[in-house]
This record gives sequence, structure tokens and C-alpha cells, in this order.
Amino acid sequence: MNAPLKISMPAEASAAPKAYKLLIDGKHVDARDGRMLERKSPGHGFTVSHYAQAGAAEVEAAMQAAHRAFETGPWPRMKAAERAAILLKAADLIEARLEDIARLDALESGKPITQARGEIGGAVDIWRYAASLARTLHGESYANLGDAMLGVVLREPIGVVSIITPWNFPFLIVSQKLPFALAAGCTAVVKPSEMTSASTFVLGDILHEAGVPAGVVNILAGLGADVGAPMVSHPLVEMVSFTGSTRVGKMTMATAANSLKKVSMELGGKNGQIVFPDADLEAAADAAVFGGFFNAGECCNAGSRLIVHEAIADDFLAAVRALTAKVTVGDPLDIRTKIGAMISSDHLAKVTDYIAAAASDGVRIYSGGGQLPSNAGQYLDPTILRNVTENMAVAREEVFGPVLSVLTFETIEKALHIANNTPYGLSAGVWSASIDTCMSVARGVRSGTVWVNTFMEGYPELPFGGHKQSGLGRELGKRAVEDYTEEKTIQFHRGQRTGWWVG
Repeated sequence: MNAPLKISMPAEASAAPKAYKLLIDGKHVDARDGRMLERKSPGHGFTVSHYAQAGAAEVEAAMQAAHRAFETGPWPRMKAAERAAILLKAADLIEARLEDIARLDALESGKPITQARGEIGGAVDIWRYAASLARTLHGESYANLGDAMLGVVLREPIGVVSIITPWNFPFLIVSQKLPFALAAGCTAVVKPSEMTSASTFVLGDILHEAGVPAGVVNILAGLGADVGAPMVSHPLVEMVSFTGSTRVGKMTMATAANSLKKVSMELGGKNGQIVFPDADLEAAADAAVFGGFFNAGECCNAGSRLIVHEAIADDFLAAVRALTAKVTVGDPLDIRTKIGAMISSDHLAKVTDYIAAAASDGVRIYSGGGQLPSNAGQYLDPTILRNVTENMAVAREEVFGPVLSVLTFETIEKALHIANNTPYGLSAGVWSASIDTCMSVARGVRSGTVWVNTFMEGYPELPFGGHKQSGLGRELGKRAVEDYTEEKTIQFHRGQRTGWWVG
């Protein structure tokens, strides 16, 4: 069993929990009814944060502030170069506070501190990329409509955007949305997960320091029913950008449809890595462990299905199991840790229920399989499941934990069938030395991203999103700012216009 390290209590455990107020119209405010949320560190068990808990009154105040900032404030009317300069300053300030932000995310989410540092560094790069796009956003002109007509197509900011983010990558995911909305000239109301809100509140302070005007960014902590739902249905909202489960995404889309709001959604995934006999098997085994267990499997992009050719399955899986045994599970603040704590005891129980149900269906628990003992926090042994068939829940549903389901194939056609036999279509990986094989799989898999002889790499320049029930729209990429705009066509007529009734 891959037991965790002894969990040491950090200095924060003996200090008063940090308290965060809501950010509305440039002011830090308490909830009107005085309610508070408490967040305990899943890796250590002590209370790390308190947040003012927003409700209907705070949602209304935030929406009105964002609406005023859009309708009469300077942000949408600034030169793009001015907005870009502010976003670049924000990136510099994030970079300067990288260690503090990473520590907050590690304490609140349970992720390893080294991983959190990488995520914040990646977010800095995204903010800088968004700043570059602010200056390149442009429209079109058409001078081929005849001597009397000039057509102009403008891209204008869509308006108030509701941004709702999950708990698994608190700072990184808000950074995949908010800077592009701001680059377009939009204003926003942001709801982070009630379990990991601290780093988003720090971001609000950073944006104020960088020069973002009051009301442009408003941040609310609260529960989905109290805050998320009215943020989607509010009449002043023009667009909803949501990352979370497919179940909640469907509810969000249905609510947004009542007023025909634009929606962008990054939802669940059940992603497969397909390994052929001619692959670099050492690299593929490393990627299988990384893809399955990164962020404790609490990742929409996790390579939670390992689809292996039958001819190499036994030897390859032995290598994967051996590598898994070397992965350190434990204290999120220990730099040696690769897999940290599960987000909550309820979520850990959900994941172990999946494992137990699979075992009762005849699946072989090849490695791991249960909660690890620890003096604090909640940790799960990274688990490999063999004898999985493609219609089992662990092969089709998003478990969202460190659970790797292994399926085997004999032909490329069967591999593609297995890969596509899921409601999701977020990402996939293929491992082979044959360019023909790699191209065939990359073209045949129905997913938004395919990695060839690598897995789970990302760059701001490349769009990210899924097919099927993995979402709608794309984040990142050169068109990311355009997603937060509306097109307006203007037709200029020159000279006298003849009335239609004149013969």
C-alpha cells in the first residue's frame, strides 16, 4: 500500500483563519444577513478560511454594479492598449504573489504545493496572452458592395458575464475565463466554488491594484442554489461561462435558455489513452500514471481510461503499477508529494463507492483501492482497475478521483470504438511510433483535444473544450476574446437613396 507521509500541521493551523469579504462595486462587504462559510483544509483538517456567504441581495447588488460599470463606466470605452496594459500589470502582480496564492490553493483544495505553483505560473502566462489579444481584437470592412455602400462589422463586448468556476483548479480556471472577458471590455460577476474561494478573492485585490475600475469585477462566495442559480437567470447577464459537472451544466444551460443567454461550458470528461505495441512504452507508462492520478484524479482532463493493446497489456500494466507504487501520496505542503488530499470526505466516499461497485461487478483491483490511513486529512490510494468492460460505470462515468480503469483491444477499430463509447468527448491520447496509427486515432476519436505521444499538456495559444456532453464552446486560443463579443453590422450609404416606391 502506498501510505501517505505523516501530515504535519503548518503555521496556519495555529493562527486565526483568514476572513474574506465579498467584492461588490470595488468594496469589500459582508453579507447583509451576516452569514459565513467555513473552509477546512482537506489535507490537514483545520479551518483555513471564512468567507462572507452571499445570497440573493448580494447577487442583485453585484449585478447592478457590473451593469453600471458596463453601461456608463470607462472599462468598455478604454483603448484596447490601455486595457492590455492593466492586464499585463495584473499578470506581474500575480507573479509577485505566486507563492502566497499557490499556498492558499494547496491548503483549500488539498493539491500538492509544487503543482499549485505550476498552475499559478501557468495562469500568469494566460493573463499575458489575454493582454496580447486585447490589442488584436478587430472587426471587418467590405468595400465590394457597390460605390454607394460600405459595410463595417464591429466586435463589441457582450456585456455582463457570469463566471462560475469549480474547486479543482481554483485560480487556473478563473484565469482561463476572466482575462479574456476583460480584454473584450466586458464586466463580470465571478462565483468561485464555496470550497476554494480564497485565491479568487486575492485575484480581486490584485485587479484593483492593477487599475481595473470598481464594478468591473465582482466576486461572490456562496452556494450554487443561492448564488450560482440567480447569476445564471439574472436579466442583466448576457453570457454565462461555466466550468463544472455535466449534470450542473445541463441545469445551467436550461436556465440560460429561458432568456437566450450565450453560454460557454467546460464540463466532464472520461478520457482515454490508447497504447499500441510499437509505442515508447516507458514514456507511455509514465503518462498513464500522470494522466490518471494528477490532481488526485480530480481533473476533467484526467486520463481515467487506459486502453491497451492485448499483446502488451500484462507487461505494460506491471510497469504502470510499479511506477504508481513510487508516487508519493501525502501532505500537500510537502514538496515531495505528487498526490495530495481528496477535496472532501463526501467526495472521497463517492469515489470509493465507485471502486466497491466495480469490484462487486468482477473488476480486479490491481493496485490501491481504498482510503489511506493518516493522522489528518483524507487521502485515497491511487487505484488501478483491471478486467473493466466498456459498459461499466467506471468505464463510462466521470469518477473524478485517482482511479484508472484499464480496457484492452486487438484492432485499431476496437480501440476507437472503446474510446468513443462514452457520453463525453473532452480529450484523448494515442501512443504509437506509427504516424499512420497516430493520425487514424487522432482523426477517429471524437474529442476536443488529442495528444500524440504525450498527455495533458496545455498552452494559451491552443483552444480547449469538448465534444458531446463535455461542453460547448472553447476557451483559450486566438479567438478566446471574440467569444466575449457580439458582432454588429453597420452599413454606410453614400449619396442619394432612391425610395423603393419610385419606378
